[in-house]
Amino acid sequence: MRTVRFLPEAEIEFRESTLWYYTQQQGLELEFVRCIDECIERIKRTPALYPKVYKHLRRAVVKRFPYVVVYDFNGKEIIVFAVFHSRRDPKKFEKRN
Repeated sequence: MRTVRFLPEAEIEFRESTLWYYTQQQGLELEFVRCIDECIERIKRTPALYPKVYKHLRRAVVKRFPYVVVYDFNGKEIIVFAVFHSRRDPKKFEKRN
């Protein structure tokens, strides 16, 4: 099974987004985390399935929430570059490459 590693910036985005959903509605942050986890599991099963969006970086859409997970992978590891709101400027995560 492939391991997953979040870059520090992606970890911060994920935590900030989870906190925002926590402030919006009771339990919504739990659903957000569940949907992100589900997306990561789909990536782990078939990482090459998702389209490349910038050089070698790929994007998987999160169900129910307007977020994408931007990642790269090699044979053993998936590296998450961003947990990104779909309305944000993608140039921000491209600089992490």
